[in-house]
Amino acid sequence: MSTSAATGGDVVYWDPYRPDLGKDPYPTFKRLREEAPLYYNAEYDFYAVSRFADVEACLGNHETFISGRSDIMEFMREDMEVPKGMFIWEDPPEHTAYRAVVMRVFTPKRMNALEGMIRDYCVRCLDPIAGNDRIDFIADLGGQLPGGVIGMLLGIPDEDRDAVRDQVEASLRTEEGKPMELEQANLTGENYEEYIDWRMKTPSDDLMTELLNTEFKDATGTVRKLTKEEVLIFVMLLAGAGNETTSKLIGWMGKILGEHPDQRREIAADRSLVPAAIEEILRFEPPGPSVARYVAKDVEVLGQVVPAGSVMLNLIASANRDESRFTDPELFNIHRRDPPHMTFGRGIHSCLGMALARVEGRVVMEEILKRFPDWTVDTDNAQLSSSSSTRGWDTMPVFVG
Repeated sequence: MSTSAATGGDVVYWDPYRPDLGKDPYPTFKRLREEAPLYYNAEYDFYAVSRFADVEACLGNHETFISGRSDIMEFMREDMEVPKGMFIWEDPPEHTAYRAVVMRVFTPKRMNALEGMIRDYCVRCLDPIAGNDRIDFIADLGGQLPGGVIGMLLGIPDEDRDAVRDQVEASLRTEEGKPMELEQANLTGENYEEYIDWRMKTPSDDLMTELLNTEFKDATGTVRKLTKEEVLIFVMLLAGAGNETTSKLIGWMGKILGEHPDQRREIAADRSLVPAAIEEILRFEPPGPSVARYVAKDVEVLGQVVPAGSVMLNLIASANRDESRFTDPELFNIHRRDPPHMTFGRGIHSCLGMALARVEGRVVMEEILKRFPDWTVDTDNAQLSSSSSTRGWDTMPVFVG
């Protein structure tokens, strides 16, 4: 098992806070799968699994690898109290009860029904720049559409959606080479209190109103409505998830299709290829490259005991390129016929917003290709964002035509 004691030579080393490794992590991930499938970093005191089967097994074992101490490695070291309703950082039975509330809304059928609204918003973003010879997949679209869509769902006014997006981005951004700090994360949802108060007085046909009025059976078996504090947490979670990862997906769309013009032209000529292309982008460059779990009890992994109290980092981006799972995994291929990727997770904490992300990604790709069938990436001015929990672009400018 490799450790961080050796940072050079022939010993494989992984550090999620090093920008030089994060710029292109895949050569290191390949070495981890081959040489240290259970990896230990002594400097930051975490374990990591990198093979598909091991990541899948870990995420599927919610009793040993728990989420009740958060899913962000830095926060697990803090003695923090997870607010009620922060269901992504809770374990059963609390997680089960809260997740059931959101599952009523985020069904594939309901998300697909939103396609017209998403397309209208996408058109409003793209039409003003349709004649440009240079566009930015983040500034012109990725930074606007996901927040606009989730804002419409929640009932947040148009004029406030940019501020909501900026708050989310600030909570995830890190200084290069430094772990995320707990103080960055607003875990109370207080930024949304004004909207909740407004919807309590003036209910509407939106998700915020539905959250305020829905009844559910909580972990104690009591049938009740969510408290205001719980609704605040739900709104914060949905606004954050709806903004950050889909924005990253759009940025990767610009980069990957810009670097694979033959496949991009295939998609432009045959729109039936769009859903498969979205899945391949999600596999090839997942917006969330890793997710952490807290080890609740001693467990044997790959013949070694990982002690209780450890942090286990699940390298989803590595699992998505595991040679034992995917054919030629380092190649981008929209005609891939391999089993599903790991990007949306596994088990009880799999991503609730996956249906919405897929609809948004599909609509964005279709509408972009209508207006911009050809582009090349402006590599000199593309800027990778600094975050240990997501991976994507602050800017993704391209030359059109």
